[in-house]
Amino acid sequence: MKLDIISPEAKIYSGPATLVTLPGAQGSFTILENHAPIISPLNKGVIVYEQKGESVTLPVDGGFVEAKNNVVTVCIE
Repeated sequence: MKLDIISPEAKIYSGPATLVTLPGAQGSFTILENHAPIISPLNKGVIVYEQKGESVTLPVDGGFVEAKNNVVTVCIE
């Protein structure tokens, strides 16, 4: 799936990912390929995504995520 992580200052990441774990307002959750469409607010926490077999962590103060048609867009503060 394609993952885009953006902030008001810059594009943090744009490329493929096999999974994305996010700090949702109702608790942490993971998005995998072919996930049902979702829009969710994010709390302060850590985003973890896997690219090319490696895990990458990114601390965030909040934001929101939209996932649809194997495209995950994360807007962070």
